[in-house]
Amino acid sequence: MMNDRKLLRTGSCGTAIAAICCFTPALVVLLGFAGLTAFVGWLDYGLFPILFASMGVVAYALYLRSGRKGPSPTAVIVVAVVALSAILFWLEFRYALRISIAAAIAVAAYAYYLRAGVRRQGSRSADTKETLS
Repeated sequence: MMNDRKLLRTGSCGTAIAAICCFTPALVVLLGFAGLTAFVGWLDYGLFPILFASMGVVAYALYLRSGRKGPSPTAVIVVAVVALSAILFWLEFRYALRISIAAAIAVAAYAYYLRAGVRRQGSRSADTKETLS
């Protein structure tokens, strides 16, 4: 079983690599050198779901890091990854950058929400200790 730090590192690396491959011609150039340019037209159908899945791994790692407060977000993360991928396919990648940025903002907002919840829990436990004294 992976700990939260390793899971966060894996998700962050996967997100960064997928983003670089989605939004720059890096993978196109590499496939051109390897003689595999026939796959260039289909790259987005694999890269964007990988990008969203990696962001989901980051969100889950942040949940684990927060001390597992509240219900597990696994089902919501899976639905979000599938929905974002389906929306991109349906829109034929017209708003890919905007949707990807919105997904990254959602993960950042979730991290902030978890961080604020941990702070609130810490202040409540400190208040409880003071009243018991």
